[in-house]
Amino acid sequence: MVGSVVTWLAHPQKPQKTSPMSSTTSTSHHSTSLSQGTLLYTYTGHGNSWVVSIAWSPDSKRIASGSFDGTVQVWDAVNGGNVFTYRGHKGYVSAVAWSPDGTRIASGGGDQTVQVWDATTGNPIFTFQGFLKDNNGGVDSIAWSPDSKRIASGSSSKVVKVWDAADGGHVYIYFNHFAAVFSVEWSPDGQRIASGGNDNRVQIWDAADGGHSFIYRGHSASVNAVAWSPDGTRIASGSTDQTVQVWDAADGGHVYIYRGPFIEMHAVAWSPDGKHIAAGCIDVSTFASGALQVWNAADGSNVVTYGDHSKAVNAVAWSHDSKRIASGSLNGTVQVWQAV
Repeated sequence: MVGSVVTWLAHPQKPQKTSPMSSTTSTSHHSTSLSQGTLLYTYTGHGNSWVVSIAWSPDSKRIASGSFDGTVQVWDAVNGGNVFTYRGHKGYVSAVAWSPDGTRIASGGGDQTVQVWDATTGNPIFTFQGFLKDNNGGVDSIAWSPDSKRIASGSSSKVVKVWDAADGGHVYIYFNHFAAVFSVEWSPDGQRIASGGNDNRVQIWDAADGGHSFIYRGHSASVNAVAWSPDGTRIASGSTDQTVQVWDAADGGHVYIYRGPFIEMHAVAWSPDGKHIAAGCIDVSTFASGALQVWNAADGSNVVTYGDHSKAVNAVAWSHDSKRIASGSLNGTVQVWQAV
C-alpha cells in the first residue's frame, strides 16, 4: 500500500439527553436551538422488525426505510409522518436506494428480486429477477448510477449485477468476489464502482464493463459498508474488524484508520459536503447496544457519538444538504439527528 497509516483511537462521548414526545409513528424532540447530536425524532413505523437500509430523497424531504418486516416505508423527513408503505416484496427488505433524479426507488431483499417503483405513489415499474439462479442468494446492496440510468446490485451469491434502470435489461455481471457482497457504491463521476463483502476486500472496478479492478486488502474481517468521498478521491470502508479505513481511491494508499473501541462497523456514510463521516456500529463487548459515531473526514478527529440505540445500527444516511443524519437499528427504529 502507498502512503503512511495514521490511527485514531475513538473515545465515544456521552450522547445528549432528550425529552421525546409520542405519536403513532414517531417521537419528536423540539428545540429552538439545535446542537450536534440532538435527536429530532424517532420513527417507529416498522414495529420491532430490523431496519437495515435507509435512503433520503434527493430534496431531503422524505426518507425510505427497508426492514425485515418485508416493507419499504416512505415517510416525511421533518416529522416522521408516514406517506405510504410499499409491500411488493415476499420476504425481508435489505436494500433501498433512491434514484438521483428523485423519481424512483429501488429495493431488494430475501425474495431475490430488485424492484423499481414510483417514489411518489409506490406503483411498481418493473421487477428484476436475475438473482434466481445465483445459489439462492438474496440482494444485500443496491446503488444507482449518478445519471439514474443504471443500477448495480450486490448479492449473497458473490456477484454484482449491473443492469439498465429503465427496463431491467442486463448489462454485465462482476464475478471477482469470493463471498457475499454487502455493499455497492457508484463513484460520484459515474466511472467506477466500489464493492465490499464477506471476503474482507473492497474492489474498485470500471463501471462501464466491470474491468480494470484493483483490490484493497486493508481489512482483516468482513467489509460491511463502503462510501465514496463526494470528490471521488477517497473511500471509507467499515468492517467487522472494528475499523473504518479511509484510503486513496486511485491506488488504495492509506490515509488513516478510525478505530472504535469494542465496536464493529456495520454502516458508513460520507456527508455530501465532504466534511464528516458517520458510522453505525454495535458494542461487541456486550452486543446489546448500538450507536452512531461522526468524525472529521479529513483526519479522523473530533469524534461525536450520537444516540443510544438499544441494538446494532445497521443503516446510516445523510440528508443531501448535510444537515441531518438518519440511523436505522435492529431495534426497529430509525432515528433522525441534527448533524454536526
